[in-house]
This record gives sequence, structure tokens and C-alpha cells, in this order.
Amino acid sequence: MSDSPVAATVEVVEEHPPTVHALAHVDQYLAIGKESGASDIHLSVNVVPIWRRFGTLEPIWLQADRLAAADTERLAMGFLNDAQKTLLEERGDVDFAYSNENGRYRTSVVRHRLGYDLVFRIIQTHVRTMDELGLPQQLKMLTQYQNGLVLVTGSVGSGKSTTLAALVEEVNRTRREHVITLEDPIEYLFTPQGCQVNQREVHTHTESFGAALRGALREDPDVIMVGEMRDLETISLAITASETGHLVLGTLHTGNAARTLDRVLDVFPVDQREQIRIMVSESLRGIISQQLVPRIDGSGRALAIEVLMNTPAVANVIREAKTFMLPGIIQTGKKLGMKLMDDSLTELFSAGLISADEAVSRAEQKQQMKQICGMI
Repeated sequence: MSDSPVAATVEVVEEHPPTVHALAHVDQYLAIGKESGASDIHLSVNVVPIWRRFGTLEPIWLQADRLAAADTERLAMGFLNDAQKTLLEERGDVDFAYSNENGRYRTSVVRHRLGYDLVFRIIQTHVRTMDELGLPQQLKMLTQYQNGLVLVTGSVGSGKSTTLAALVEEVNRTRREHVITLEDPIEYLFTPQGCQVNQREVHTHTESFGAALRGALREDPDVIMVGEMRDLETISLAITASETGHLVLGTLHTGNAARTLDRVLDVFPVDQREQIRIMVSESLRGIISQQLVPRIDGSGRALAIEVLMNTPAVANVIREAKTFMLPGIIQTGKKLGMKLMDDSLTELFSAGLISADEAVSRAEQKQQMKQICGMI
């Protein structure tokens, strides 16, 4: 012990994380995002670098400089090729799949009032199987049809592309046929197993989904995957293809089976809808609607899924334009593999995987879900 009457003074310095400045290349941001399990990277003017992890947007670093217009322009021009730069200059936006040594990314660069914004969706290069995704076993039946229409639906970021890729991979693994995928842009890369798989990218290999579909029908396909059925021409061609001996797998931005069928039918002129209802009632094989719900422990997201399988009762409801009756048919069709979204949310809540607030906010019958979750 010191004899000095003066006690030694220890200066406590509070440590702050160093400020992160703009990185040199987009690849650096993408590597950090991929390593940390992010699904998206946002590089925007006057905003700190942001990622989406487990469905939530948040800053990549707590201490980071906001990106200036010069930063995002430098980042954009540092990885775009000449053709993409020209398109960006002429049109003001460009969408494509970007690849580097670490993976593939669905990319959007847009020009706006303040400068350039860049958004990247990180594509998992490994095509996960239906079993790896935890999809119901009954859904494998949908990949065994020789013709018909299978729709995967949900909002942006609900995992539609991943589920669709798993369906294609199941076909690739179990059948000996010709598969054509039409995508904007190409995301998952399929390695041919039992099937011959050809992948075409809209705006790179063809001008539109409609043009690609017309071309695909001349290529002797057995299975056609349509990345997005967004307009009358594409939906009409997809239905026709499903009726003429092809299995068509497609996506729509709809929340459940009833709304999906309404969307498909509503794009057609009124005088054609009766005929289209008959065609859809005969060609539809099934609808998979899904959501990704944040887990209560913050470890990721859980899959909530609604499944509609076509049956004589479903076909009759479609023909008679009574889609409001579909929830009741799904409820009574559990033995056939059908499931309502609310039942899926209830199962996730009961298993302790998602919170009551998430279950209620995503439910169709909110009052009933509140009762189930003990909120009223």
C-alpha cells in the first residue's frame, strides 16, 4: 500500500465505437450483409447504410456516416457495366442480377431527386429443398402433375421465390423432363439433375414475360416457371399453357387463396370472365400463400402458410364466382392437405415461435385470433 496521502486518480474513459465511413465498393457491403444473415442491403442518399435482417430494417452500424450523393454515385458507377449505366441514364432505373465471387444479388439502382439509391436482395445460392424449408409433404403432389396451374403467393419478401425454387428443384430431382424458367432477374441457379433446365431472364434474354411465355411454348417444355404473373397477357398465356399439357408454376402478390383467384379473374375484361372462370376451375392444381413472421426470440422468421388444393367443391366455387366460400372449404379440407393462414399462425403462436401481436396483426379474423391469444 502506498504511503502517499494522495490517492491515485484513475481516469475512466468511456469508449465509443469508431465512426464507419463509406466503403469503397458495394461488394464490401454485400459481404458484411451475407455473413450476418441479412436479406437486403439499402445504400441511400442522406441515410446510413441499412440492412434488412429477419424482416426488420436497421442500420448496419450504430456509428456510421450518412451516405452522401457522391458516395452512392461512386458506388453505383463502380459496379455497373456500360450497358447498365446507359439504361440507368436513359430510363432512370435498372434492375438485374449482380454476381461476384461471394454470390448473387437481385439488384435495383434508381435515380431520384437527391441522387442514386442502391438496393440488393441477397440470393441464397443453395437451392433449398421442400423438406429443408419445412413445407408440408402434401405440396409435393403439386409437382407431380403433367399439366395445370400452381400459384405461390404473398407480399414482397415473403419467400415466394424460395418456395418456387424448391418446387422446381423437386421437379428437377424426381422427373425426367424439360423445365423452362422465366425470371426477372434470374435468382437461383439450377443444376440439371433428372431434368433439362433452361433459365431465361426478362430484359436480358427476352423483352417481357409474355414474349418469353410465347417463346417457351415453342420449345417443347413440360414445366414452365413464371417468376411473376403481373399482367393480362402473362396470366392469359399461363392459363392457356396450363390447359394445353404444361405444368405452370407462377407467383402473384396476393395474401390468400380467395384474393389470388379474384386477382386472376379481375384482370380479364368482364365479357371474358365466365369463360376464364371455367378454364381456371379446370386447370388450377393448388395455391400456396405465405408469410414470414419474425420469431419471438429474434433468431429469424417462421413460415406461416395457407394451402388450397383444387377439389370438385373448389372448382364449383370458382365457376360460380363465390370465392368468399373458399375459407370454409379450406377449413373442412384438412385431410387433403389444406390449411388456412389463421390456423398456421395459431400453430406458430401455440408453439411459442411468434408473439401474440404478430399473430393478430397478420390474421384474417383478428377478433378470433385475439381470443386465441388471450388478448380479450
